[in-house]
Amino acid sequence: MTLPTLLDIEASGFGRGSYPIEIGLARADGSCCAFLIQPLEEWTHWDPKAELLHGISRARLQREGLPVAQVARWLNDELNEIGIAYSDSWGYDNTWLSLLFHHAGMLPAFRLEALRILLSEPQLVVWHRTRELLVKELGIHRHRAGEDARLLQLTYQRTLDQAAPGS
Repeated sequence: MTLPTLLDIEASGFGRGSYPIEIGLARADGSCCAFLIQPLEEWTHWDPKAELLHGISRARLQREGLPVAQVARWLNDELNEIGIAYSDSWGYDNTWLSLLFHHAGMLPAFRLEALRILLSEPQLVVWHRTRELLVKELGIHRHRAGEDARLLQLTYQRTLDQAAPGS
């Protein structure tokens, strides 16, 4: 079974003016990676509550983040061939992705779709319980983009197995 490619974004907050600070991918082969994004000068919104969740400081982004255009190029290089990635927070993630590409002066070479379109009714029924069990089992640190993308992928795989006839 080929796993879907999952994308997750951590951001400076959730309201107006928020922007992406970390993008993570879980690839079809199960490997994952994530990159911090250096905020542009005009990206000033910062929600301390969001920082409490993801644990990434603005100072760390300034030090370790990659330029917006570099992250956009990396995403296009990664996703161009498959042409699609999935997100569990499509409304937020698609907005932040659009912002990233706009400021990079590029167009995405892929589509971002809602993960929900891949899920069957039986998968939806066991989704949250399965995800929480995986967090405990694997000791996953939530609210970091790479780990969250991988968690979504593992949850997808396990719920697919559970929803299979005869399981």
